[in-house]
Amino acid sequence: MSERRIVVDPVTRIEGHLRVQATLGDDGRIADSMSTGTMWRGLEVILKGRDPRDAWAFVERICGVCTGIHALAAVRSVEDALGIKIPKNANIMRNLVNATLYVHDHLVHFYQLSALDWVDVVSALEADPRETAAIQQKISPSHPLASVGYFRDVQNRLKKFVASGQLGIFKNGYWGHPAMKLPPAVNLLAVTHYLEVLDFQKEIIKIHTILGGKNPHPNYLVGGMACPINMHDTGAQGTMVNEVTLNYMRDIAKRSLEIVENVYLPDIKAIAGFYPEWFKYGAGLSNKNVLCYGEFPEIANDWSDASMQLPRGAIINGNLNEVHDVDLRDLNEIQEFVDHSWYRYPDAGKGLHPWEGITEQAFELSKGSVGDKTKFEWLGADGKYSWIKSPRWKGHMMEVGPLSRLVMGVAKNVPHIKEPAMALLEELNAPLEAVFSTLGRHAARALECRWAAQKMVQYVDDLTANIRAGDECAANMEKWEPSTWPKEARGVGFCEAPRGALGHWCVIKDTRIANWQAIVPTTWNASPRSPSGELGAFEQSLIGTPVAVEDQPLEIIRTIHSFDPCLACATHLLSPKGEELCSVKVR
Repeated sequence: MSERRIVVDPVTRIEGHLRVQATLGDDGRIADSMSTGTMWRGLEVILKGRDPRDAWAFVERICGVCTGIHALAAVRSVEDALGIKIPKNANIMRNLVNATLYVHDHLVHFYQLSALDWVDVVSALEADPRETAAIQQKISPSHPLASVGYFRDVQNRLKKFVASGQLGIFKNGYWGHPAMKLPPAVNLLAVTHYLEVLDFQKEIIKIHTILGGKNPHPNYLVGGMACPINMHDTGAQGTMVNEVTLNYMRDIAKRSLEIVENVYLPDIKAIAGFYPEWFKYGAGLSNKNVLCYGEFPEIANDWSDASMQLPRGAIINGNLNEVHDVDLRDLNEIQEFVDHSWYRYPDAGKGLHPWEGITEQAFELSKGSVGDKTKFEWLGADGKYSWIKSPRWKGHMMEVGPLSRLVMGVAKNVPHIKEPAMALLEELNAPLEAVFSTLGRHAARALECRWAAQKMVQYVDDLTANIRAGDECAANMEKWEPSTWPKEARGVGFCEAPRGALGHWCVIKDTRIANWQAIVPTTWNASPRSPSGELGAFEQSLIGTPVAVEDQPLEIIRTIHSFDPCLACATHLLSPKGEELCSVKVR
């Protein structure tokens, strides 16, 4: 039988530019796959020669989806290099802003970016609102919006929307695809929740605007907060952190928790009931190699497991009984390779630790590619095929993200991670192995979203209690003056972004950035293969997945979306003086 090929380019409803190609076997299942990042970020080049105190403002704009987390990693990197410690209030506010980002990002990912892989919007037009209302009352009895009239109104709005012909993001969905299994009443319920979460987005990000002035890209880490702390002034809401704004943020946090418990988690359970086979597909590397850096230190400047609420570690070959320590400073642990990436190293086969990293573009089509000079029809795996480098931990391809964090929490016996995970598996009558899957990735994210919403409430209370105790200090300006800096310093700032392990490594010489390297979560997950043929997490996750309709590869999109890809990129490379540093021409 002749080889059957599928190309999805671009993968939509993600941040950035991603191409996926797959080869189908005779049994209709994916036998091989390749993921390609098709645009270059180049932020490392942009930062060279700049003031380290400005780095956060540049790298924060790597992405507007995972807003604020790159700035946090950048500031932590410079703080690490210069030995700067932060006060208690700063730590609490960083945790609060980050927890808010987690909840917002996870909600948006499921509903706005991936729900339509499982939900047939057109089918919702045929639903009986009475049946939808009954389902809502059964799976989410605490939800305040569950009347027949409410769902009928939503359906009528949807009918007018469809009749107008202006379908927008709904226009090119695979409606009626044989892999869509939700009945009309459940589709109507999911579309309704889609709209509810879309509306709630503007509420949850108000915490970012209070503490950071705006969203995306809140400004609260360097140069002063948008709202000063003054518990004695109870004036206009939003002008300062006081009793009014603290109560307002607490209310948003509680409503966030209600949304997760009344909408998100019930929907995940409902989808799991109709798509049980998707607990068998899409494992990627999650049942083999996972990596976590740790996050949410409860104690300022303490990165131990006792302090971090999300643990650090690496698991290799699926052995949950052995968690390896991770040292982000060890030159032999994390290294990036460019065997299949459009970059040039002095020694092509040798990996480089980020402190020694090089970002020198070298675009070329591999000799196995098929196509004309203007577009890729098919990329060969024998050469370079992606703008994404290939990071490895002690030589291993790794998966990062919410599922990796769940696996790590189970392996390290972290109660607030393990207990909810096991409870959900018991409710779904599924074994632990079921989490190593496309739906397992979604379930892990939903459970983490509920935990993060609970932490939002806690962090508002922690901040309130600490300020009431008389501590209004939120900054430490010591060592931020360049005259106090050593001639050379290097640091690493790590975070667990919503999408996974994020690291920024900096080298500072003569008060300027000499080198800056960022390894983002999708660099790990979308990594191209190794010289020996080991696939990255995206590529491995597709192997064995059946495809029902070759020209409508919904199954590929489902699994790739479950990672929540974020291929941050930049197209203009300028020096601090505005000079072009280099240009990239893609044939």
